[in-house]
Amino acid sequence: MSEVLRSRTTDGVCVATIDAPPVNVMTPELFDALATLADSAAADEAIRVLVLRSADPDFFIAHFDVHALLGMPVDDEPRRADRIGRFHRMCEQFRTMPKATICEIAGRVGGGGAELAASFDMRFGEIESFVLNQMEVPLGILPGGSGTQRIPRLVGRGRAMEIVLGGGDIDAATAERWGWLNRALPADRLGGFVDDLSQRIAGHPPGAVAAAKRSVLNSSEMAPTDGLIEEQFLFQQLMRTPDAQHRMRAFLDAGGQTRDGELRVAELGRRLGG
Repeated sequence: MSEVLRSRTTDGVCVATIDAPPVNVMTPELFDALATLADSAAADEAIRVLVLRSADPDFFIAHFDVHALLGMPVDDEPRRADRIGRFHRMCEQFRTMPKATICEIAGRVGGGGAELAASFDMRFGEIESFVLNQMEVPLGILPGGSGTQRIPRLVGRGRAMEIVLGGGDIDAATAERWGWLNRALPADRLGGFVDDLSQRIAGHPPGAVAAAKRSVLNSSEMAPTDGLIEEQFLFQQLMRTPDAQHRMRAFLDAGGQTRDGELRVAELGRRLGG
């Protein structure tokens, strides 16, 4: 277990907590710990949902370690690689693993930490303290850990330009309105909301979660018709699973498709795993 990142798994939910004082800068040590978490969580069948949060109420991840950036070799000519680098691979692992990934963000998130969070499936922020800042362009560089590719997909081109080129602080209400955050919630509700959502997802059939996530990702990676064809195929696959057959019958037995049952359909859905 890393000194800067600790995790525990209960009932299918892995909660990983960043604890790298004084401000949760993403040092090489924290980067290594997060990359290891990405690989291990993706491979661990006991994990159905991964939640990442911070022990520091003022900082989620400040940004990547500038000392480490200054230590990178720059004497040779820049080279266009034929594959993505290690930081990108880590972000892709969180983005594509066949489980739900959720960031619970209190305080500031910036630079490489914000790029990491943008690669997760969902982001929820504390309305009183959340601040987003992509601080790279003011330093003379650019968000090189997937930010220029992820942010426009979340908020659109114009808003991405403001975030990336402006280098200013974005508050929780704005980040929620723009789509960077799923929701901005009060401090006394944020953790409970994320816990409830993660436990709910962990109670669903893992094959259905994985296939549904894959199909949603396809919407930005495939031509529309190809995505629809793949969606049809994934639907047919899931229809043939014992989980689906059992849960559809249990839904009807519990009152689904009755007036009373349909008024509490979210509750019925939660009870199907029992």
